[in-house]
Amino acid sequence: MVGWLQHSIKAQQSRPSAPTRWWVATLAFGIAVLLFGLYLGQVFPQSGHDIAPGFGPPVLAFEFASGQADLEAIFGFFTDPHQVTRLAAMRAGNEQDYFYMLLYAGFLASGCLALWRELLLRALLAAAALPVAAALCDAYENSLLFDIQAAFTAGNYSPAMASLPYPVAAKFMLLAATNVVIGAAATKLGRWWALVGSVAILAAIPTVMALITPAAFAWALIPSAAGGWLLLLALAATGSWRALVQKRPLGDFGRA
Repeated sequence: MVGWLQHSIKAQQSRPSAPTRWWVATLAFGIAVLLFGLYLGQVFPQSGHDIAPGFGPPVLAFEFASGQADLEAIFGFFTDPHQVTRLAAMRAGNEQDYFYMLLYAGFLASGCLALWRELLLRALLAAAALPVAAALCDAYENSLLFDIQAAFTAGNYSPAMASLPYPVAAKFMLLAATNVVIGAAATKLGRWWALVGSVAILAAIPTVMALITPAAFAWALIPSAAGGWLLLLALAATGSWRALVQKRPLGDFGRA
């Protein structure tokens, strides 16, 4: 089985660049990510009780919570009339977030596969595993958040809080690494794609800043990820047109 897989990969690398319908799958996933992401942003609570402005949305503050004081800043005290509404919205958002994980993992993984088919670089094939690993970290993170939220409403400190930083950091670093790979691949498709790809690579830097000082820079995680995702969406739209209508690979368009 392993030998067959290695032979298949080598055979793909030896062929000339050709149009690929992986771009169509990437475009479909990308549109779904965009639309469902806009919807999901409205499901989560829109404001917290007293969170630091640098966190941005309350859901990010929840992901970086480190103690009871942080939870009270997000959800409010038991005397706060909005506490129940915030808790319900956070739980509903995290429940529906599992579907979002499937969408963004499919979007980024299919994009890496499409780029691999275009550029024949084995690193791009391996990079398709990065967003899948990120989604698995995200799923584990959500399970911890459910435990933490249940412990908070019961008035007990949750031991899940001690484990939370690890899947959170792994998720964002894996997504940032995926964006860097996509940006680097774009630089090989022509000078205009190279310009946008370089911006996507630089946009990954705030992820590190946010993980080090979340109270000041957590808000930057969303635009940091958006840089690479928007680039991939543009690549997918152009690649789909080239593959379905013009029957030519995207790389020819970039070099032309």
